[in-house]
Amino acid sequence: MAATAALSTDDRQDAPRPAFPPPPVTARPIDRQAWIDAYRVVRAETERRAAPLSPEDQQIQSMEDASPTKWHRAHVTWFFEQFLLAEHLPGYAIHDPRLHYLFNSYYVAAGPRQPRTQRGLITRPTCAEVATYRAHVDRAVEALLGQASEKALADILPILEIGLFHEQQHQELLWTDILHAFAQNPLDPIYDEGWRFPTASPEAGSVTLDKGITAIGHEGDGFSYDNESPRHDSLILPVRIDRALVRNRDWLAFMEDGGYGRQDLWLNDGWYAAQGQGWEAPGYWRRHDGQWLQASLAGPKPVDPDAPVTHVSYYEADAYARWAGRVLPTEFEWEVAARNGDLPDAYGLVWQWTRSAYLAYPGYRPLPGALGEYNGKFMSNQFVLRGSSVATPEGHARATYRNFFYPHQRWQFTGLRLAEPLS
Repeated sequence: MAATAALSTDDRQDAPRPAFPPPPVTARPIDRQAWIDAYRVVRAETERRAAPLSPEDQQIQSMEDASPTKWHRAHVTWFFEQFLLAEHLPGYAIHDPRLHYLFNSYYVAAGPRQPRTQRGLITRPTCAEVATYRAHVDRAVEALLGQASEKALADILPILEIGLFHEQQHQELLWTDILHAFAQNPLDPIYDEGWRFPTASPEAGSVTLDKGITAIGHEGDGFSYDNESPRHDSLILPVRIDRALVRNRDWLAFMEDGGYGRQDLWLNDGWYAAQGQGWEAPGYWRRHDGQWLQASLAGPKPVDPDAPVTHVSYYEADAYARWAGRVLPTEFEWEVAARNGDLPDAYGLVWQWTRSAYLAYPGYRPLPGALGEYNGKFMSNQFVLRGSSVATPEGHARATYRNFFYPHQRWQFTGLRLAEPLS
């Protein structure tokens, strides 16, 4: 796929587009065109994000946690073919059965797959052939939505909806993965000269939550993943949560006080991770001519002291909180404060680490079949992040959303806010 002129942040935000997310799957009568429009919006956004990248850019896999852009574009297409078209479109012709091995991610029930660490070895199909694959599936999905009976759509739309939100997750990964790749390149490639980090809210202070039992988790007709349910009661103890995110100027003070060299601040695993990987600053920071620079999608930029710190691991966030004499909020505390509108920077800047382990809610049951592998099987050894980031697509964030990563990972736009228990 040929590279095209990059869109600036303003262009992306101001471009006219149909509403997303689509209508609730329970809405009657079913608005087929609204679903087709939503599908087109999501699919177009993937191509929009890939457009500034050359075929060589789209091929690279810079570490085992990242995937090539070309792989992301093909995998989300495979998802619709595997779980929607093959099951629900009579007479559908699989575009190329060989691609199912290459572009299955982790769905054991869907069959064998290319090892994750070897996705960058897939030089064929080419970017142009992936574009052909996407077009083939797009035509079939739109045909399915146009011709399926109302009864059939009751089964189709929930799968389509998961597929749309799944593709949005990969749109975020597309940006974070190419940022990691470009950050390894001594030529300092630029993805988009107009890209910039949004301005954080200047609001300071804190919000206090009183002791009480409150409902946590998804409710209503809007989309949610299965790990956001069932809604259940949780005890909230008295706590004060900062309205503002931790800023780079705060983190610089932590660094200047020897935070990365003080074993007493770190969890044991975190200490060995930091020492073993030579951490002395957040991810993508480097010293140049006496100042700190940070890699971005617009190339290296001076670290902005007023911007939220980003690309920090859970281990770093936890060490910083100890240094500050505070703690990270639990995911439940965060959810209550966010849904009350008390966190002005809850969304659109950085995912925020919580001190909550990623575990199932009481009464949780994964979806049946292969789609049950989407979230449930990862509920071990990871921590929950809440909010959304600058890379999160429009319409994807909500207060009950549970993101999760391993505590050493920091290539995502991850940051933190602090809390203080009052009991």
